[in-house]
Amino acid sequence: MPVFRFCSFIAAFAIALSSCRQPERVTRQRDALRDDYGMPITIGRVPERIVSLNPATTEILFAIGAGPRLVGRSQYDVFPDSAKYVPSVGAALRPNIESVLATHPDLVVMYASQDNRQAVDRFREAGIQTVSFKNDSIEQFARDTRLLGRVTGDSARAFALVDSVMATLGRVRAATANLPHPTVFIHAWDRPIIAIGGGSFLSQLLEIAGGRNVYADIPAPSATVTLEDVVKRNPDYVLASPVSAPKMRASALWNAVPAIRAGKLLVYDTTLVGRPSVQLGAAAVSLAKLIHPGALR
Repeated sequence: MPVFRFCSFIAAFAIALSSCRQPERVTRQRDALRDDYGMPITIGRVPERIVSLNPATTEILFAIGAGPRLVGRSQYDVFPDSAKYVPSVGAALRPNIESVLATHPDLVVMYASQDNRQAVDRFREAGIQTVSFKNDSIEQFARDTRLLGRVTGDSARAFALVDSVMATLGRVRAATANLPHPTVFIHAWDRPIIAIGGGSFLSQLLEIAGGRNVYADIPAPSATVTLEDVVKRNPDYVLASPVSAPKMRASALWNAVPAIRAGKLLVYDTTLVGRPSVQLGAAAVSLAKLIHPGALR
C-alpha cells in the first residue's frame, strides 16, 4: 500500500511516524462502530429528538437517561411506564415512514430485520442518523447499550448499566453452577409450535439460571418444531407464558409431554423475561427461582 510504504520510509522520524499511525488508529476505531446491518455509526452532535422502534432499545434509552428526548416509539414499546407517554408512531416492523418523519427525528433506532431495511434506507436518504440492532443475545445487549450510550452522549451511564446487569447475571450463575441442570423446553408459540433455540438470549438466561435448553442444538433464536419431537426429547420441565400455560395444561395433545402430565409446567414472568434489555438480571433471578427454589436468597 502507498500509505504503508510512506510510513515505512519516514520510520526514523518519530513525529512523522506518529502522525502516520494516528489516522490509521482513528480509522480502525471509526470502522468498528457499525450497527447490525453493517452500517457505520457516527458519533457527533448529541441527538435531541429520538424515535425508537424496538422495545428493548426503548427501555435501554430510558435507563441511560435519554428517555426525555424520545419523540416517538412503536406500539409495542411500553416499558418502562414512562414510555407510554411517548407518542406511538405505529408498527416496529415495516414502520409507517411518514409517521416517523413527521416527528422530525435526528436519530431513529430500529430492530435490524430484513423487514426494516427499506425504512432504514429511506430515513438515511432523508439525512437522519439511523442505527439498527438485533438484540438477540446477552452479548448484543451489552454491545448495543454501550453504543447507544456513545450515540446519545452518556457513555458513563450506559457502561454502568451493563456492569450492573452483568454483575447480577454473574451472581445467578455462581448460585446455580454446582446444582443439577434439568432439561427445559421453552415454549414460544402454539400454531405452529415454536421453540426457543440456542441462538436466543432466553436460552442463555436458562443456562445461567441452572437449566439446559432441550433445543440448544438449534443455532437460531427460535424454530418450528413438532409435538412428537418435544415428546421425544422428553424435557424435565416446560416453560410457558401465563397466556399459554393454562391452555397447555388443559390440552390432551400437550399432555402427551411427560413433564406436563407430571405437573412440571413452569410459568415465567413475560414482563421480565420477554426482552433482552435492562431486566436481564432480574429475568435470570426469576428463572432460577422457578427451576431451583431456594437457590437464591
